Formats: sequence, C-alpha cells, structure tokens
Amino acid sequence: MREPGLLKPAVLWLLLLAPLFFSTYGFATWVTSQRDDVGTLVFGWESHIPFWAWTIVPYWSIDLLYGFSLLLPNSRHELKQHALRLLTAQIVAVSCFLIWPLRFTFERPEMDGVFGWMFAVLAGFDKPFNQAPSLHIALLVVLWIMYQRHTQGLWRWLVHGWFALIGVSVLTTYQHHFIDVPTGALAGWLCVWLWPLNHPNPLFNAHWTQDPKRRGLGLRYALGALALATMALLLGGAWLWLSWPAVAVLLVAINYWLLGIAGFQKREDGRLNPASRWLYAPYLGAAWLNSRLWTRNHPQPVRVVDNVWLGRIPTGSELGSFKAVVDLCAELSVDPQGRAYRCVPVLDLIAPTPAQCLEAANAIERLHEHGPVLVCCALGYSRSATAVAAWLLNTGRAATVDEAVAIIRTARPTVVLHPAHREALGDLPYAR
Repeated sequence: MREPGLLKPAVLWLLLLAPLFFSTYGFATWVTSQRDDVGTLVFGWESHIPFWAWTIVPYWSIDLLYGFSLLLPNSRHELKQHALRLLTAQIVAVSCFLIWPLRFTFERPEMDGVFGWMFAVLAGFDKPFNQAPSLHIALLVVLWIMYQRHTQGLWRWLVHGWFALIGVSVLTTYQHHFIDVPTGALAGWLCVWLWPLNHPNPLFNAHWTQDPKRRGLGLRYALGALALATMALLLGGAWLWLSWPAVAVLLVAINYWLLGIAGFQKREDGRLNPASRWLYAPYLGAAWLNSRLWTRNHPQPVRVVDNVWLGRIPTGSELGSFKAVVDLCAELSVDPQGRAYRCVPVLDLIAPTPAQCLEAANAIERLHEHGPVLVCCALGYSRSATAVAAWLLNTGRAATVDEAVAIIRTARPTVVLHPAHREALGDLPYAR
C-alpha cells in the first residue's frame, strides 16, 4: 500500500537535489579546469570502442529517470533512503573529482542533426574532467535498484535492458574511459549499502570494539586490504581489478572494528542485501570456497540429539529433508527454500555472546519439534556448535558445559570450541 501525501516531499527532495547536482558538478568542473596536473587513465584496447551517436539518447535519459524516480517510493522511509542515496552519490563523486581528477582524451567525430545538437548541449555543461568514479554510473546503480523494485514482468525486463544501454552509453558517447565505469558502480553500491531499506545505516551504531580478538582480526584484514591496494596501484593494468577485493576486505576489517554484524546486512530471509553481495563479492567468494575446502572430507551434517543436526552452511541440494534452519553465519547467504528459518548472525571466528547463545537455543527448541532442524555456520565447527551446546544446556539435555561439548564432539569430532566459546556457555542461566 502506498502512503498518502508523498508527492510534496518528493518534489521538495527534487528541488534540493537538482540544484545541488548542477552546482556541485559545475564547481568541480571549474576547479579541475584551472589545474595543470590533471592526468588520465586509459587502456590501449579502449581505442577500439566504437562511437555511436544515437546512444546519446539513453545517456541523456538518466536525467528524466532521476526526476521520476522520486515519485516511485511507496513510503516516506523508502523516499528518504532513495534521496539520501542520490545525495551521497553526488558527494562521493564530486569529492573524488576534486581529490583525484582525470581527463577524457578521445576526440568525438563531427556531428549534425538532432544528435549533434544533443552533444553540443551536453558539451556546454559537461567538460571532460570529471571522470572517475563516473557519477553517471553511480546514479545508474541507485536508480536501477529503485526502478526494478517497482516494476514486474515485461516492464522489469525493459528496465533492465534500458539501464544496461545507459551503462554502455557512457563509453560509446565518448564521455568516459573504462576505469570510470567500475569505480562508478562501486560508488553506487556503496551509497545503496549506506542507506538500506530494511536495516539502519550501518554507521549509526558504529563503535570501536573492546574485544581484542575482533581488533586483531580487523587488523589482519586491513593489512590484507593494504597489500591488495598496493599491488593494484604499483602494477596497474589488469591488476587494478585488485582494488575491488581491497575494498571488500577493508569493509570486513571495518566490520570487525566498528560495525559488527550490521556491516554485512543479512536479511531475515537469510540473504545479504544486494549492495552487500556486490561490495563484498570477492570476500564472499573466498569465504564460500574456504567453507567447502575445510569441510570437503565431512560435507554432510550430523545428528547430535533428537531432531537437531549440525553442519556447514548448506546449498539448496544439501537441505534435504530438513524442516527448519538455524543460521549463525553473518557473512554468507542461505536460501531456506520455504523452510522455517531463524538467523542469529555472529562474526566469523568470534564466539557468540551469552545473549546470542540463548537466542539460538530458544530458536532450536522452538523449531526442532516440527521436524529435523539444521544448525549451521560457515563450517559447522564453532559458532553453530556453540549454539547447539547452548540448546543442550538450556533444555537440560546436558548438565555441564563439558558434557554438552562431549555430546557434540561424539557426533562431530572436528568442532573447535575455544575458551571464549566455553565462557559464553558458562554464563548461561542453566549452565553448571
């Protein structure tokens, strides 16, 4: 259902964003034009990119799509988040233009007619200085998310096709070099990540962790990000793609230091938000591969007691006859495929808190009565094993922490429970 009275705030947002767009973009262009140290970053193969004059039409269309997008949200919250994404994209891109300006170097052929007029109008405002990240691409990501959210069936496919054409047009109109495209997409997804619809802004509750384990892991990831970024900058060329995993790993470090599980934005249906899936993609791929490698000799879940099973994060085919899933993994998505599902996300290599243990134990107790329930994390060795131990203690199936751990190790000898895990279990009301 659409909330009433959304037209007025939509118009007010447009009256704020439109002048801000033109003024800040024009200011960045003017400042950069005064400098004599503006460089360029272009690959040799880009000389083979064709110039298609007609693609100025989809290129220009983003202006109309920008304005109309503010009329699509069904709630004030959705409108505010969308507008803040557009505003953040502007701030991020213009800041980069001022700090690290680049210049477009290709010459366009002479044109006349309607297309020639459209290029002439564009040239009167858009000078070849503001390149990476492409604000056009950053806004494209934000707008694409909004339009596909509010279309279905054939209309959604038309949206996908037209937005893909807009993405291609930044190259075929000779407006941007290739480096501007992935950096613009990264900026766009960062804006979507900062202003999610079903989570608060991850920065709002940020605080420096007092957990030395989290600080240490954050430092390791930060050093990994620094190494990847250094390789990308020093080696250049195709090695610049290492900037993506560098950003992903840096975000993971920030999660351990400041944001916690909120940084991954795992939804109640078991999946990460689209922005998280894109921003963290290199890390997520490595984490998934790691989970498969560590468990390759024991890939199947094991029954611990009654209808409670313990295992790694499952694929669709591995869910089998399970009726429910209790998921302790913060960083990887799960598709429960319609089964009862509960997520108590915990950072990798970090012991659950007593509160998380109790929450997971209650979820297991509630769900296992309806049939087999799989309790899982990335490997099925620590976080999920701690949750099952908490359930054993909380339901009286084990009298002590040692007894609970022994029951689990009988079923899955490879579980890894450190003193921090035992300490969390020992703080439960029913632990001995």
